[in-house]
Amino acid sequence: MMDTAIPALPDRLRLDRPLVFFDIEATGLNKRTDRIVAIALVRYEPSGTAQKISYLLNPGVPIPEDATAIHGITDADVEGAPTFADMAEILLDHFAGADLAGYNILGYDIQILTEEFARAGHPFPLEGRRILDAQRIFFRNEPRDLAAALRYYCADDHTDSHDALGDVLATIRVLGGQFQKYAELPADLDGLHEYCDPRDPSWVDRTGRLKWSRGEIVFNFGKVQGQPLREVVAKDPNFLTWLLRSDFPEDTKQIVRNAQAGHYPAPPA
Repeated sequence: MMDTAIPALPDRLRLDRPLVFFDIEATGLNKRTDRIVAIALVRYEPSGTAQKISYLLNPGVPIPEDATAIHGITDADVEGAPTFADMAEILLDHFAGADLAGYNILGYDIQILTEEFARAGHPFPLEGRRILDAQRIFFRNEPRDLAAALRYYCADDHTDSHDALGDVLATIRVLGGQFQKYAELPADLDGLHEYCDPRDPSWVDRTGRLKWSRGEIVFNFGKVQGQPLREVVAKDPNFLTWLLRSDFPEDTKQIVRNAQAGHYPAPPA
């Protein structure tokens, strides 16, 4: 069972006003149009007290299956839950006068939260709020380049960095170190391909521009995100013309061309 006790903040961290750590689960990754289905936060006060709070929220739209597969929240779970608009004033109180903290909140959570407050008619100003993003600290202090991998797996410095042959040889050595460290790595190329480049089973095309949802092909990007391909073919042929003239992968375009001609792939079993 997960330990839900509130951790103490680092001794060196001094607060001069409240600090709210928060995380959001939503119907998807589109920070402008997707809706929040859960929010959890811990509010630390400068006095040393802390409070943890979490809410389920009804997004007002069906929760896609691929989103449920990630966070486990279903339409049934939120059926009787309040909407974000219902909770907006209460949530504003939780964030009142506080700086913000979390993991990747600069890249995702803050943006989708701001959009939800705007839809609810409650601006969520960021001016004056300081932001602590643990992901940014992680990435700044733990390099993810080849030299770092060689040090980690082979305890050696990469003296031929940015020399093409030197990089190739270093990569081979890193792979050897990875096979020693991770016994679960597949020993065949099919298995390694799937390990390194797993394809989401809901994707229709190779890059996930189109995906399966409830037996229908839907778009997974842009202004038509979440809309069935059949509906877009019938109602928005101009969008499809733009797509076919733009720099999209050929397999995506071919599926669209086939749909225009009335031919659709069979849904997965």
